[in-house]
Amino acid sequence: MAFTHISAMPEEVLRYLDPKPGGTYVDGTLGGAGHARAIIDRIGPSGRLIGIDQDMDAIDNAEKILRPAHPGIRLVHGNFADLPDILSDLGIDAVDGILIDIGLSQNQLERSGRGFSFMKDEPLDMRMNAEAGTRAADLVNGLSEKELADLFFTLGEERFSRPMARMIVREREAAPIESSARLAEIITRAMPKKAAATQKIHPATRVFQALRIAVNDELGRLRYFLDHFVEILSPGGRLCVLCFHSLEDRLVKEKFRELEGGCTCPRDFPVCVCGQTPKVRCLTRKVVRPTDLETERNPMARSTRLRACEKL
Repeated sequence: MAFTHISAMPEEVLRYLDPKPGGTYVDGTLGGAGHARAIIDRIGPSGRLIGIDQDMDAIDNAEKILRPAHPGIRLVHGNFADLPDILSDLGIDAVDGILIDIGLSQNQLERSGRGFSFMKDEPLDMRMNAEAGTRAADLVNGLSEKELADLFFTLGEERFSRPMARMIVREREAAPIESSARLAEIITRAMPKKAAATQKIHPATRVFQALRIAVNDELGRLRYFLDHFVEILSPGGRLCVLCFHSLEDRLVKEKFRELEGGCTCPRDFPVCVCGQTPKVRCLTRKVVRPTDLETERNPMARSTRLRACEKL
């Protein structure tokens, strides 16, 4: 597979992650390895980089382009949510920085052949890890009408989730829905014409997003990671997270706020009884968005949201 190596917000990532020569850093979502290459340039030959991705195509690509630049890089086929176990297996107690770039890579969208794009006719798979179990087709053909509608509304924030689910159930009775193009066509027909004519995105965008999130348990894995990242950062270590839609960004924002806040006792308690103290310092008081210049150069970056924190 020919990989695209353009990464979202590279300058901002380096500014907030602030990789130091000789440090130990993690790129938990290698993708096209653009961020990883920039980190390697900063940490130098004495630094360590652990690169993780659940897509084996991304690992193979990183093996080709990163190994010659940094022979000591450790590449792991896995999910960033499993980072505590991955570091334990590598004999690493803590790291100086972690980068998580959540969502779909351009290579998965354009070249994976797994049905991520509603603009192509591909098998309706959507698994980032091709060795995982549930496919998008399994959900589309197996869930009830109510379950599909709830899925599209909750994970895709799709306001026409009910007519779309109803149309899917009707169409799959004739033949199972197994291709991305057929699903996109069904969803397009289910959306009211007036609504389709006025919105800026393709009618299938939110449904495809919801299916991808569900197939890969993206929100569940993000929650787990956010509950455990502090324990694997060195004091002064930094976490930088790139999100691409509001559901992910809300989880990150709320967890950072919780970790920075310390005491959780009710305000009317005379003394603290919870014993909680602040664990991180937020580096991004407001979400950081890409510049207009970057979105012109890299249109896929237009919805990126960056947040970062530092362990106290």
